[in-house]
Amino acid sequence: MAQVNLRDMLIHAYKNNYAIGAFDIISLDFLEAVIGTAERTRSPVILSLAEPQFIHYDFELMLAAVIAAAKRATVPVSVQIDNCQHIDLAVKAINLGCNGITVDASAHQLPDNIKITQSFVALASKCGVSVTGELGHAAGKDIDEPEQGLDNAILTVPAEAKFYTERTGINGLSVSVATVQAHAKGSVKIDFKRLKEIANIVDLPLTLPRGSGLSEAQSRRLSLLGVAQINYYTALSDLAAETMRAQVKHFPNGSIMEYKAGVKQVVSDEVERCLRLWGSAGRAAEVHAQCQPWTPIVKLLLHDVTTVTEQQVHAMMTEGKKVFVAIPGVLNVFTGQVSRVKGKYRFCWIVQFCHQTALETFTGHRDYKAFINKFFNRVVTNELNIDFEDSQNTSSDNELSEPEQLGQLM
Repeated sequence: MAQVNLRDMLIHAYKNNYAIGAFDIISLDFLEAVIGTAERTRSPVILSLAEPQFIHYDFELMLAAVIAAAKRATVPVSVQIDNCQHIDLAVKAINLGCNGITVDASAHQLPDNIKITQSFVALASKCGVSVTGELGHAAGKDIDEPEQGLDNAILTVPAEAKFYTERTGINGLSVSVATVQAHAKGSVKIDFKRLKEIANIVDLPLTLPRGSGLSEAQSRRLSLLGVAQINYYTALSDLAAETMRAQVKHFPNGSIMEYKAGVKQVVSDEVERCLRLWGSAGRAAEVHAQCQPWTPIVKLLLHDVTTVTEQQVHAMMTEGKKVFVAIPGVLNVFTGQVSRVKGKYRFCWIVQFCHQTALETFTGHRDYKAFINKFFNRVVTNELNIDFEDSQNTSSDNELSEPEQLGQLM
């Protein structure tokens, strides 16, 4: 099943009154625990990386591991960047395989929040990537925020939510409808009246940005009022920390592996509790049937050249590669030259895109057009251009099925 379209996944949860867990991944222990539990419970799941946590690890290395886990999963998985505040980070994440962005411009006034969110939507929509906008400031936010931020939530105003979603074109809305009770750390009070008002005027999947501290009764009511995604981290972090402290006490002179022993299990147990409570357990097959696979599409370009030297061709291809990899939605670019037999196709480009939408955007991108017009079209001959998608997802009208094109490659 592997990675699937996040927008499709959330719409299924929204329409069927359950919520999908989005769990922050901060280590391989967390990643293996979340994926393993989703597999065991046959649940769709969202693997989340939160921008404020990137000071603690190498973002690109962690995302690579998360994408690898998503690709080999047998349940539907999506990968999101949460609390994203910088658009250049969003571009990098998309070009590394992420298929969901939650924009956090909630600290800004509404007009600025709208403007910032619009810029993210304009970028992501050209790559087929889902965007969730955030309105209001959730108590604590499940991202290890300082204690003083826990009871000063700025709740989402229903009328503003309607205005914000209409102006931005987001695919989902993250709402602040909870406050932490002052004398009961971790105990959350949900403003269900406010949530119902939002759900009645905003026809989009809603996200609860802080899931830790919810009671069972609260959890069961949320999905009935449009909450299709629940972000969850602080409780997992607390359980992992408590486990490690207990191990240190038991093995004061132990190794790092002894201190970590048990972390994966307690995280797994809590993730399973959440997946079953929120109603996503056992839904993997039906979710997969309703979701578009998130599989790369590849453009293969073969050609020869005229009027220029091979050195000039290599310089052109180096420049083209530099231009292409900077375009949002491009995962990878390979350029090569035939190694032995000379023929009508001596040079090749293989450009990998995150999604069909990204390919369509790429061919209309101004930087692509400028390169093609300035360098490529002037020297290229015998051009053969074919787009390939995953063989398990090809349709009858796929270009690969055309006999004459296959014949040209033989």
